[in-house]
Amino acid sequence: MCSRLGASLLLLLVSLGPGCPSSLSRHSEQVRSEALKRLLEVFGMEDAPQSPHRLRQPPQYMLDLYNTVADVDGVTKAPDLLLGNTVRSFPDRSRSQQFQFFFNLSSVAKSETILAAELHLFKLRGRLSQDILYHRQHFYQVSVYQILNSNNTSTAEGHRLLSSRVLAAHDSTWEVFTITPAVYAWTQDKASNKGLLVIVQTLTGQQLNNHIVRFATGRDHHASKQPMLVLFTDDERRGITASTSLRGKIFMIDVATETPTLPHAKLQNRNTRSLGFEACQRYPLYVDFEDIGWAGWIISPRGYNAYHCKGVCVFPLGQNMRPTNHATVQSIINALKLANGVASPCCIPDKLFSINLLYFDDDENVVLKQYDDMVAGSCGCH
Repeated sequence: MCSRLGASLLLLLVSLGPGCPSSLSRHSEQVRSEALKRLLEVFGMEDAPQSPHRLRQPPQYMLDLYNTVADVDGVTKAPDLLLGNTVRSFPDRSRSQQFQFFFNLSSVAKSETILAAELHLFKLRGRLSQDILYHRQHFYQVSVYQILNSNNTSTAEGHRLLSSRVLAAHDSTWEVFTITPAVYAWTQDKASNKGLLVIVQTLTGQQLNNHIVRFATGRDHHASKQPMLVLFTDDERRGITASTSLRGKIFMIDVATETPTLPHAKLQNRNTRSLGFEACQRYPLYVDFEDIGWAGWIISPRGYNAYHCKGVCVFPLGQNMRPTNHATVQSIINALKLANGVASPCCIPDKLFSINLLYFDDDENVVLKQYDDMVAGSCGCH
């Protein structure tokens, strides 16, 4: 029998929904509980995030990044657009002066591979002050340090340099600094996370105060300009796609279409209909996150079309069914009754696409995560 566990699971969840009728049997409730548990495993989670329903707006950077890598349904536009399969954003949690920042990275698992980490600071336009008139300089060096000793940040032993660059005093824009070594150390030893220190100097090395070069803070400026740490990781959760096993074949499938449009497909459909069967093809299967009870923490998409494969793979298998050689031989053995207990080939996805979720985690951090093998791109007989 062909396995359709994934499609059946999604259909069950969508049909049951969070507001099940009171007349549902205990067995049905148990099945729903197990189905939700299994679905969380598919999404790499032990429990659904319990964060409040969008108490804050997601950073514009994360929204723009999501729209860059995903279409309106969350389906990945192209492979390799995203560095790794997870992007996390962390707001500044410090309560100290403007030039010190702290980010809580407790939600990052040690098993995740750190690929890159960036400090995003929104630089405010410099004020015209006596300092500027005195120094007569319009460019300053901004350096980011990892704090090693929070009790002594004024000495070389108290911090180490991570990134440095020259900025114009009067520009107002986002500035991005690479801080990967510090974040790697923090994820391996959470106690080592003392935060970051930013030092502004003239090009001759004279340290300046925050009246000349200023950065927006979460406390004093709009939330859209708050300091942010962006972390790119990979948890190495890669599915085994049908396209991987069929690497030698290239199928141009339009995700927006509901059925494959290949040569002789209509002829094959007519032949199977005359026998009272529907040929193997792709059908819509919309997964609504609100029906599942996940709308409170998922930012985008609101749902997606997973599609599912349905139909028979009758002898003879035409090329429009994209059969493997094994499926062709199996269909012949089945049709000629050359062996007992040999079923006809299965109608299953032979091309799978990934989707992207943008969501809040338990700490109200915004996460962009890519999940493989979530959308059936096309169907074939295997």
